[in-house]
Amino acid sequence: MVVRVCIIGAGPSGMSTLAMFNKLKDQGVECEVRCFDKQEQPGGLWNVTWRTGTDEFGEPVHCSQYRDLFSNGPKECLEFPDYTFDDHFGKPILSCPPREVLIDYLRGYWKFRGVKKEDVLTRHVVRNVSFDDKTATFTVRARNLVQGLDVEQEFDRLIVASGHFSVPNVPHFEGIETFEGRAMHSHDFRNAREFTGKRILVIGSSYSAEDITLQLFKFGAEQITISYRTAKLGFKWPENIHEVPLLMKIEGKTCHFKDGTSGDYDAIILCTGYKHHFPFMPPELTLQNGNIFNLPNLYRNVQWYGVTEGKKDASSRLFYLGMEDQFYTFTMFMMQGLWAASVIKGIIQTPEREECVEDIEKRYAENANLTDCFKMIDSQTDYMKQLSADLNYTEVLDCGELFYQWEQNKHDDIITYRDKCYKSLYTLKDSPVHPIPWVKCYDDSLEAFISA
Repeated sequence: MVVRVCIIGAGPSGMSTLAMFNKLKDQGVECEVRCFDKQEQPGGLWNVTWRTGTDEFGEPVHCSQYRDLFSNGPKECLEFPDYTFDDHFGKPILSCPPREVLIDYLRGYWKFRGVKKEDVLTRHVVRNVSFDDKTATFTVRARNLVQGLDVEQEFDRLIVASGHFSVPNVPHFEGIETFEGRAMHSHDFRNAREFTGKRILVIGSSYSAEDITLQLFKFGAEQITISYRTAKLGFKWPENIHEVPLLMKIEGKTCHFKDGTSGDYDAIILCTGYKHHFPFMPPELTLQNGNIFNLPNLYRNVQWYGVTEGKKDASSRLFYLGMEDQFYTFTMFMMQGLWAASVIKGIIQTPEREECVEDIEKRYAENANLTDCFKMIDSQTDYMKQLSADLNYTEVLDCGELFYQWEQNKHDDIITYRDKCYKSLYTLKDSPVHPIPWVKCYDDSLEAFISA
C-alpha cells in the first residue's frame, strides 16, 4: 500500500517536511508526496518581492518581508544539526545575517536532503479541500495559475504548511479614512528608505513593530512613535524614538493617544500582526486561533483533533505545521516535519484519541502562564525536547541559553544586538564580528555579506 500525502505550502515548514520524507524514505510504509505552492519558487516568506496587494495572477501576495531585512535572532538558534552554516558557506559567518544569506542556506539544506525542483508544483494555488468520512480521504483542488486550469486529486493524508504571517490583521482607528498621510500594514512595507526624514507612527508591540522601528531609525526617519495597546516594547530607544499608549483617533495628520498626548505624522504603519487564514479548508477542519505557543485542536501542535466547538476529527489524518508563535524556527519546522512524516509512515505511534485530547487541553491551558519572554523560551524548549523524545532524536536542539543571551543583548542595547557573537551548538565555534555594524550596513546582498 502506498500512502498518498499532500503538502500545502513550500516554505520552510513544507520543504522541511519533504526533506524528512526523503530522510525516512526506506523506513515505514511507502509514501507518494505531492506539494503545492502558489509562488514561483519554494521559500515561503523568504521570497521577497516588490509587489504588494496582489501578484500578476491576481492572487494575494504572500511576502511580508522587505529590503534590508536582517535576521532578528541568532542563526545559531535555527541551525540544522546535520547541515551547519559552516558546511554551507565553508567558513563561519556573523550571527544575524541578511535575508539572502538565510534563504541561500535553506536552499542548500533542501538540496542536501535531496529535495528536487520537481517535488513541488509551483504556481499552483489550492482552492478547496474536502474530507470524505467514509473513505477517510481528502480531495484537493488546485489552480494551475500559468495555464488557468484546475487539477483535482485524492490523498490519504493532508499537511497544511502555508504559514500564518501573510494575511494581515488590520484594526480600525477613528479617522484613519481621512488621514492626510500614508497608512499601511507592515505586510506591505518594502523599503525604509522612502521614509527618510519623515515622522512615522508605528502601531504595535511585537517583532514587526520592533524591527520596522529599527529599520526606520537606520535609514534616517526624523521621528518614530510606537503606539502600544497593552505594554511597551520597553527597550532603551534613541532619543528620536518614543512609546505612547494606543492611538484613539486621527484628525488630518494629527494622531491622538490614550494618555492625552498627540502628534503630527507623515505615515502610519500598522504592525498589528497576522491572521491564521485557510480559505481552502472546510470550516470544521480549519485551525482558528491567535499567535500563541500551545494550539487548540493539535496534538503536539501538529496532528489535528476536532476538540473545540464546531470542529470534527479527520481520522487523525490531518496535520498543521509551523502554526504557533515562535522562538525556534527552522529546527522546529524540521522536527515537526519529521514527527508528521514518522506518524504517517507508521514509524511512531500516537496515543488513543482520549489521551491526545487531554494533552491538547492541558497544554492549551498552559498559555496563561507564559507571561514573559523567558517563560515562553522555556516552554518552547520543552516542546522541542518532547518532539525529540517522541522520535528518539539524539541531536541537541536546546537553544534556551542562546535565546536568554539574545534577549539580554536586546535589552542592553537594541541598536547593537545584531552585532553580538554566539557559539554554534554543533561546530562549537563563536561567530565572527562583522566589520560593519548593523546600523551602518546598507548592503544586504549575499555577495557583500559573505565577502566581508
